[in-house]
Amino acid sequence: MSDVQKIATRASYGAALVELGDDHDDLVVLDADLAAATQTGKFKAAHPERFIDVGIAEANLMGVAAGIATTGRKPFASTFAMFAAGRAFEQVRNTIGYPHLNVKIGATHAGISVGEDGATHQCNEDIALMRTIPGMTVCCPADDVEARAMVKAAYDYVGPMYMRFGRLAAPVIHDPVTYKFELGKGIVERTGSDVTIIATGLMVGSALEAAETLAAEGIDAEVINIHTIKPLDEELVLASAEKTGRVVTVEEHSVIGGLGDAVLGALAEKRPTPVRKVGVNDVFGESGPALDLLAKYGLDGAGVAAQVRDFLK
Repeated sequence: MSDVQKIATRASYGAALVELGDDHDDLVVLDADLAAATQTGKFKAAHPERFIDVGIAEANLMGVAAGIATTGRKPFASTFAMFAAGRAFEQVRNTIGYPHLNVKIGATHAGISVGEDGATHQCNEDIALMRTIPGMTVCCPADDVEARAMVKAAYDYVGPMYMRFGRLAAPVIHDPVTYKFELGKGIVERTGSDVTIIATGLMVGSALEAAETLAAEGIDAEVINIHTIKPLDEELVLASAEKTGRVVTVEEHSVIGGLGDAVLGALAEKRPTPVRKVGVNDVFGESGPALDLLAKYGLDGAGVAAQVRDFLK
């Protein structure tokens, strides 16, 4: 997929906020001293009167966003995933989740593809943490087109939402003219009959690359893009599992508590199916170039293909 255009979804987040801000004067964007990295600086430049930088105080970020939400305005609170889900978890849970306030959390720089920033910043636990908060919608877009559509859908959605964006440029796999985004509904990116690969975020590109490799070997893989991890599109997951009989989940996240466990929960209860979870295997990340790390942890196309081959044996 080297010839495909690549755009980091954090850049898509910033661009979508500007477009929304142009049309809606009730949109307020907050950041915690990371506007250049999270790309909310684009919104600050376009609408400085509706941009708030709380400084390096992520717990306060969530509290201020919650307060703004009570006024009827629509706050988007932005920082790195490690800080949004980790440092500010209590405030997200008790100040946003418990009263079910209309706050959107834009969490960037998630997963090991943060690269050289290393284990302290490579948040591989955020999906698991956010899934546990009652009423929290959890989303992770695959590419620029999906990320922009997701942010716009988030503006219209009423309730707390966690959106996970990446630092690394991701291949653009969708057509902006024909793409339709719907919260809670997965997308069949490629049909197949031998095995189902269910992926989210950056890993959708890896799954599609793996499917191409496997097809040349006579393995027909179906690829499903789950951009909304909570609520999970159980209907689509169950239907694909019924068709192929085997499921591989792929996520740039711990194999504990993320997409894989969400899929396993649905299948175990309603359609028992053999499953292989591909992700970060209960270890911390490490510092290094993002693409090298993805390859080392088996999360590039070649690594996913290898896992599928081994599973089908």
